[in-house]
Amino acid sequence: MYFKILFMGFRFVIFVGILVLLDAYVLSGLRAVFSKNNTQQWATIVYVFLALLAHIGFYILVKHFSSRTLNATLIHNLWIGFGFSFIVFKLLFVSFLILDDALRVLKFGIQYLYDLFTTNSKGVDLGNRRQFLVKLGLGVASIPFVSMLYGITKGKYNYKVKKVQLKLPNLPKAFEGFRLVQISDIHAGSFDSMEDVQRGVDLINAQNADVVFFTGDLVNSDSREIEPYKTTFKGIEPKVYAVLGNHDYGDYKKWPSKKAKQENFELLEKYQEEMDFDLLKNEHRFLERDGEKIAVIGVENWGSSFVKHGDLDRALEGVDKEVFKILLSHDPSHWDLKTIPHQTPVDLTLSGHTHGMQFGVDIPWLKWSPVKYKYPRWSGLYQEASQYLYVNRGFGFLGFPGRVGMWPEITVIEFTS
Repeated sequence: MYFKILFMGFRFVIFVGILVLLDAYVLSGLRAVFSKNNTQQWATIVYVFLALLAHIGFYILVKHFSSRTLNATLIHNLWIGFGFSFIVFKLLFVSFLILDDALRVLKFGIQYLYDLFTTNSKGVDLGNRRQFLVKLGLGVASIPFVSMLYGITKGKYNYKVKKVQLKLPNLPKAFEGFRLVQISDIHAGSFDSMEDVQRGVDLINAQNADVVFFTGDLVNSDSREIEPYKTTFKGIEPKVYAVLGNHDYGDYKKWPSKKAKQENFELLEKYQEEMDFDLLKNEHRFLERDGEKIAVIGVENWGSSFVKHGDLDRALEGVDKEVFKILLSHDPSHWDLKTIPHQTPVDLTLSGHTHGMQFGVDIPWLKWSPVKYKYPRWSGLYQEASQYLYVNRGFGFLGFPGRVGMWPEITVIEFTS
């Protein structure tokens, strides 16, 4: 026991030492940029103050993931977000400082060899830190830092309505002009503003959809996270059909017993019923219009890297092969690995899960996020033959309490034949 405590203390000292050295290195770069005495002093004071705030935020982040508090607060999220943003700023700036110092070492080596093999020695001149490169590093590091500060204050509730028209040859005539809204990844435990969440629900209702589909991850881990927002989401006016996401099973929290974990899952089902969400667990429903019908199929979570409770065969039992089908499946990897190869074609699959990594670029000529290297189908509309997949970027947020470029999404899909 004594050695375990000693080892933990040693690791803590090493970790703190690395942080102190990193801050000292960054501060040396800032002092080089702000070379005048008065500006150097202010740069030092401001940086030390911000670094202390960031370290406190990082500590809160670690405690958050160890204790798994139910619902976030605004101060809690802002502190975590600032700490994370400041780390990104430091790492980017340090990369430029390392490059600058590497160039100075190279210059030293070249100068040393020159002086060694020439009689007319001019001495080794290290010169001053390259002002241009260091200032460039400060500018580059500041861009994501400022963007992330916007993301943790305004961006996380900057709801965007994405409208899509789909021409579907298999669509029954009665469903011409049918409008659906898709939302995904609510992650209720991460919210810190009842008013902003209500604004998002009001925006859903403003789309005048025929039906709403929710494609999983109602909570982060604990079903009680949704309690403060039950009334809000019960206010969604069209009928809501829902499926489960990987977070809804409570797998990311340490439970005192298997019974406690099962009770948490049963509570989630109860809350979805109270919100008038029709939860589909490897089953289907039919929507009818003027004597014609389409099938809404819902599978439990099935992901290439996550829990695999989804059973498409079971969900399709009793559904004719010719019937128009909408599949709700949380993880888009299910589409490539299970839905496309299936003998029964599915006209449209709706997924979420990726969040667009809550960070990226979405402009007319460029759509990019780091998550694309993990999920080839990560955002928007995809097509294979006559089968379509739409991946929603999510209504909420998880981990980093903000969004940068990948804003929360409300999808509206209108059918036409």
